[in-house]
Amino acid sequence: MTPILIMVRLSLIIATYNRSAQLLVALRSVAAQTAVPEEWECIVVDNNSSDDTQRVFGDFAGEHPSLNLRIVTETNQGLSYARNRGIAESRGEYVAVIDDDERVNPEFIRAYTDLFDAHPDCVAAGGRVVPEYPSGRPAWMSRFTEKPVANPTDWGCEVRPFPAGRIPAGGNMAFRRDALLRYGGFDTSLGRVGSKLTGGEESDLFERMADDGVRFTYVPDAIIWHIIPSEKLTADYFARLSFNTGVSQRRRAELHGRVGRLFAGEAVKWGATLVLAVCYIATLRPSKGIWLVKMRYGISRGIMRKE
Repeated sequence: MTPILIMVRLSLIIATYNRSAQLLVALRSVAAQTAVPEEWECIVVDNNSSDDTQRVFGDFAGEHPSLNLRIVTETNQGLSYARNRGIAESRGEYVAVIDDDERVNPEFIRAYTDLFDAHPDCVAAGGRVVPEYPSGRPAWMSRFTEKPVANPTDWGCEVRPFPAGRIPAGGNMAFRRDALLRYGGFDTSLGRVGSKLTGGEESDLFERMADDGVRFTYVPDAIIWHIIPSEKLTADYFARLSFNTGVSQRRRAELHGRVGRLFAGEAVKWGATLVLAVCYIATLRPSKGIWLVKMRYGISRGIMRKE
């Protein structure tokens, strides 16, 4: 009797660098998917890790022989290189991308495959991002200062277009594979490299798509929990993150020929920042106002590229 072959529908890509313990948490959540195992694969891209990532993955894959799990190594350092390698290795008609410091819900893969199946015109999508703070959410954090740290995303409980000017989060995005190839994937001049906190590669890809008229779809049932450890809540980390956010914004603005708009927009944001800071102080929440100003100062320094 001829065996029935089931095609891989979706490829899930996880790039990782020296975070084997966090990767294991992500993989455990991936293994709990309700989607038919034969219809999806998970590709871990090891971006030159020097820890025990290979052993941890090997042990996990050995414990789950029924799942399509594999690991590849990308020797070019950088998140964009790693994600592009994952795309090149993928076999699914759909590609989803998450990070190694996240957990996904059991319906994650099914939510994206159902969306793309039901909407043939949908090219790119994103789901919910729920921040998780094992050591507690710090008192200084506001919804403004939380964005660069955790990028929470929640546009309700219905499938809908993303609001104008909004894009899927980099840690929870999905595409038709042919569209990713058509738009060239992630720009390797952008994105994190090793422990350097630059970024912007997802925003750049979505900007290129939007310029071509692509709309993005919000998928509420594709949920990730973004796990934020205590070391990402220190003043030093926040200062480096803010600065590199500015550096990344400047690079993207140069690529797209809108540096003037970037400076004008930053001036407007400074005005809003100062007004909000005064409001926080007036309502006896001075730490929220102080950290908001710190964030704006760091981003502006990065835009100006003043070390």
